[in-house]
Amino acid sequence: LSASLSASLCLSASHMEFLENKTILITGATGFLAKILVEKILGIQPNVKKLYLLLRAADETEAKKRFYNEVIEKDLFQVLRKKLGANLNTLISEKICLVPGEISLSQMGLKDSIWVDQMKNQVEIVINLAATTNFDERYDVALGTNTIGAEHVVRFAKECRNLKLLVHVSTAYVSGERDGVILESSYKMGESLNGVKGLDIEEEQAIVADKLKQLKENGVTEELVTQAMKDLGLERANLYGWPNTYVFTKAMGEMTIGNLTNDLPLIIIRPTIVTSTYKEPFPGWIEGVRTIDSIIVGYAKGKLTCFAAGANSSLDLIPADIVVNTMIMAMAAHEDQLSNQTIYHVGSSARTSMTHIDLQRFSYQYFTQKPLIDKNGKAIKVEKVTLFNSMAKFHRYLAIRYLIFLKGLEFANIAFCHCFQDKYVDMRRKFNLVMRLIELYRPYLFFNAIFDDTNTKRLRNDIRNNDTNEAFVMDPKDINWEDYFMNVHFPGLVKHVIR
Repeated sequence: LSASLSASLCLSASHMEFLENKTILITGATGFLAKILVEKILGIQPNVKKLYLLLRAADETEAKKRFYNEVIEKDLFQVLRKKLGANLNTLISEKICLVPGEISLSQMGLKDSIWVDQMKNQVEIVINLAATTNFDERYDVALGTNTIGAEHVVRFAKECRNLKLLVHVSTAYVSGERDGVILESSYKMGESLNGVKGLDIEEEQAIVADKLKQLKENGVTEELVTQAMKDLGLERANLYGWPNTYVFTKAMGEMTIGNLTNDLPLIIIRPTIVTSTYKEPFPGWIEGVRTIDSIIVGYAKGKLTCFAAGANSSLDLIPADIVVNTMIMAMAAHEDQLSNQTIYHVGSSARTSMTHIDLQRFSYQYFTQKPLIDKNGKAIKVEKVTLFNSMAKFHRYLAIRYLIFLKGLEFANIAFCHCFQDKYVDMRRKFNLVMRLIELYRPYLFFNAIFDDTNTKRLRNDIRNNDTNEAFVMDPKDINWEDYFMNVHFPGLVKHVIR
């Protein structure tokens, strides 16, 4: 089957030949970028030898169920499904091995797996895409996946006898809050962003274990444990200069990988804010409410009337298929030019960035012309958002609104009416939630740095000089952001997420 498909599917780009007969292990296989990567590989190189896909699952039955429900049956595969028909299932059965595991566990949870020896003998490329991307994740969960999980992936990769390359997907925002130009440089073990000494990953694990033990001994509810773990993550991140648990644990993950790889060829991919696909396999595919989409969805539903952001602050966006294309091209380049470690920033701020005021304008134009419909069948009317260009102004606005609400309750004689007491508790909860979310997202709302992409630019230039293959769009400079939002991202968000 693979041979017969290659003529119609496998593109003629010489730099794609490296995928032929390669055996690749991909972790986090049900994630957003991983899905796109798997679809891309199957589409352009059906002669790939084997794709081992690690999924969080208890056994192979559960892994298979997750793979088909959360990957193959998604709209993302509609182009490949239409092209191959029933042959898609044959291609999958030939090329894909589903491996149940969990990277936060030792040996990635594979100690008893029938695939372990086979993978260690065959795998040539390991791509670590497993991560939790929640800014406000429990610290034990984020540390286990983003940091300790990365360590487990590296240790497993080093046991693969034919390994040629390790690819780790991180985030550009491991940089924290900075101005100016941020270079494609690595972080040393124990390095903090604010100069505070003492960052030690083993100590962080011990702090988590001690906190969980204390909470258990105190008999607190699971809800309170979750909140305590979220608070602990934010506290530890802020202590060393990172704005949230996600980027803190991803930074420690990079430190761990860099410290363990030694002479192992390593690529670190650092995307900025990942958005819907630009072109491949079709424009506008997205899954879930991602970073800026929470703002867009809230606005489109008429629930967001004001917002805090630097009007001209950079909004560094990058479509998901450009991230995946860069990953593949970087792997191809490193087959012939091996180096110990190379970091690639994949973003748009160094090329053609947009601002928060642009997003506000595009959102107003689109959802005025094509409003969402509420449950009563009526069009949801949107207004222009009031944009506060400083956190101080936004805090004052919220405080005034909160005081007005309290005055209203007082006037209604809150002390004698349980319904108003309920309203007070609900309002207080919402106010606290808004303030927490604002603090989590604040660094990105007033972000003024530019991510240097020298390595990525060099990669783009090499490909441009050697191949004009349009299936590998890599340069965000080609993107007209207004056209992208109005004709690609907003329609895709409405179709695939808001529905």
